[in-house]
Amino acid sequence: MTPDELKALEVATLVDARGTACPGPLLDAKRAIGECPAAGVMEVQSSDEGTIIDIQRWCKKMGHDYLGDAEDDGFWSIYLRKSA
Repeated sequence: MTPDELKALEVATLVDARGTACPGPLLDAKRAIGECPAAGVMEVQSSDEGTIIDIQRWCKKMGHDYLGDAEDDGFWSIYLRKSA
């Protein structure tokens, strides 16, 4: 998906982990996934670029769909769809 397509998604759960060092953003995402409905989109905002790889690996391990990421004003928005 393009950055514009990602930003247009309806986000069910937003995790603002900007300013948190690794592995903080991933741990925040793991805690928040329970709040996200099945097949819902979760956005994780992080100022740590390494979070992208962490979220990709976690999605693969847990069966969630990694939708992509977009850089915006010094931080990354990382999008995933929760498994059903």
